[in-house]
Amino acid sequence: MLDGKIVITCACTGAETTKEQNPALPISPEEVQTAAYEAREAGAAILHLHVRTPEGKPTADPARFKEVIDAVRRKTDIIIEITTGGAVGDSAEERLKPLVALEPEMASLDCGTVNFGNEYIVNDLPTMRAFAAEFKARKVRATLECFDVGHVYASRILIKEGLLEAPYHYGLVLNVPAALPWSPRNLQAMLDALPEGADFTVMGIGRSHVPSMYGAIASGGWIRVGFEDNVYYSKGVLAKSNAELVERAARLAREAQLTPATPDEVRKYLKLRG
Repeated sequence: MLDGKIVITCACTGAETTKEQNPALPISPEEVQTAAYEAREAGAAILHLHVRTPEGKPTADPARFKEVIDAVRRKTDIIIEITTGGAVGDSAEERLKPLVALEPEMASLDCGTVNFGNEYIVNDLPTMRAFAAEFKARKVRATLECFDVGHVYASRILIKEGLLEAPYHYGLVLNVPAALPWSPRNLQAMLDALPEGADFTVMGIGRSHVPSMYGAIASGGWIRVGFEDNVYYSKGVLAKSNAELVERAARLAREAQLTPATPDEVRKYLKLRG
């Protein structure tokens, strides 16, 4: 474990959030660059990245990912973790293209099919195997995103088959509509299923945003915040920026006598390719 440290991830844009929900949502490369820099200054070590077209629509276009990544890299050393979860309706082939083309330090790897409100995202075991093989071949560290307890057990099949290598990092996603709700008991069930020694980031969607941070800190986990997960600072009050959410996460961590880890500390600990 990172003794005395906590890792904060900022998911600044997402695939579904709109500027109508929060006008401060960063979409353009310049907006994402600013959001990434401000999040890093506030205490985030990792940027979870979705990208949008100039019209604001989610896209898996590797060229657009490169444009945004290059903009972020000109401004900050934050670790960039790209999504391979994509958006509702994206094919597996589309979702994997940015990883194959760009070989980032980190990327998310969804570990099961999940309801997503009135929609759903398909990740069957053959798809997961194919993704994991690409991650391994390109030495990209996976964040194993799990939206249900069964997803954790599915990820262990990939480990057993040698498709994933330690250290293992999980993203435990709670409170997606029609998926596993947030509760301390549900979080504990996911933790009980993790491989021994695995690290985990807790992601609380919507109103579970703040309680999940307390759950993460209490259980020795890491934190994710950002407009992908929640656009409000408090009930009825829109967050001014992603950085405002990171600042609160860092403050809560420090109250628990934890120091936000730097990108380079996380790179060394997770053995990122760099």
